[in-house]
Amino acid sequence: FTVNLAWRKQYCGIFLYTHNGIKYYFADNEFYFKRNSVYGNYDDAERYAFFCMACLEMFRNTDDYPDIIHANDWQSALIAVYLKTLYGNIPRYKNIKSVFTIHNLEYQGIYDMGILWDVFSLPNECRGLVEYEGNINLLKGAIEACDILSTVSDRYSKEISTEYFGCGLSEILRRNSDKCRGIINGIDTERYSPENNESVFSFNAQDLRGKSECKLHLQKYFGLPESESTPVIAIVSRLAEHKGFDLIKCVIDEILMQNIQLVTLGTGEKSLEDFFIALGRGNADKVAVRTEFNKELSLKIYSGADMLLMPSRSEPCGLSQMIAARYGTIPIVHRVGGLYDSITPFDSTTSEGNGLAFDNYNAHDMLYTIKNAVELYKQKSIWERIMFNAMTTDFSWESSAKKYCEMYNLL
Repeated sequence: FTVNLAWRKQYCGIFLYTHNGIKYYFADNEFYFKRNSVYGNYDDAERYAFFCMACLEMFRNTDDYPDIIHANDWQSALIAVYLKTLYGNIPRYKNIKSVFTIHNLEYQGIYDMGILWDVFSLPNECRGLVEYEGNINLLKGAIEACDILSTVSDRYSKEISTEYFGCGLSEILRRNSDKCRGIINGIDTERYSPENNESVFSFNAQDLRGKSECKLHLQKYFGLPESESTPVIAIVSRLAEHKGFDLIKCVIDEILMQNIQLVTLGTGEKSLEDFFIALGRGNADKVAVRTEFNKELSLKIYSGADMLLMPSRSEPCGLSQMIAARYGTIPIVHRVGGLYDSITPFDSTTSEGNGLAFDNYNAHDMLYTIKNAVELYKQKSIWERIMFNAMTTDFSWESSAKKYCEMYNLL
């Protein structure tokens, strides 16, 4: 069929795939989608406007109308906007409800007001819905237009209404707080299981012998001295400043003064890649670095490391801390967003808690927590208790799925 986007008339094909009784529809247009990258193209505004319009037009062409549309982030934000505006009075559309999920508030889809009609196909009377600080802000439009707004952790849903975490939209979010809720992500606990550790050695919370083998294997792989008594701290992350690397850079010398080894895997900002590459070259006996995206290697690291350092300045949810915990690799985190919701600091008086954490975004608070972790690591029975707590924490989708069902049923 043809999608009318402002003055454009664009082809759209629909593919259908049914898997486990669930229908999956795919929108086909090679002009927009046959690219080497998903994001970062010069015409992203037009590409995603087409995608949103194509999704909505698909319903009348397949005669398959949903009860609820769940859109995510600025790329599909226009679905919520179009439902309330262009499609708001069409009989088969006006009862469709919308959920809009924010995965990271920093990415908002901001464009010049001059393309309101020319690209987004919105008439001037819709200007107020998407306008913010003189520009089109697609995220703002969806926040205002959707029936329920959600984030990927409960803590983050509250944080983003504050000035510090609100990325300029805190006032809008406070105004819509009554429809906002947070549901933390889960992980595939079958895929991320030390008992299904095909690439290295298997182990579980009751039998940790394979964990030691994984560690020695990891040290050998990276050319580090093989030592069971030296804790290995892992960083598996996108290399971006908001992930807390400014804290790490501030006290890296003090970190390396500890009896530790540091293994880093990730790609991102060139300055951070260069920092870690130089760090590895200057400390070959303590630091190993790979600036790449490598899923298989990340599982080797999760399996073999003793700790995962994740001091994010902001973290809507985070998955690395959940995956690491499954493998008995203890997360050291800044208590923010999803890290707050998923990692509970270990309490030696109750023996409860599945990680270590610091509350203030401060380099020396992080350093103190790392030093504390190193001391706890020396106390084998205590450390194994923390490992047991981490490995037996429920990070599955079970509880989150129930909350999504409750949210959908409410609509």
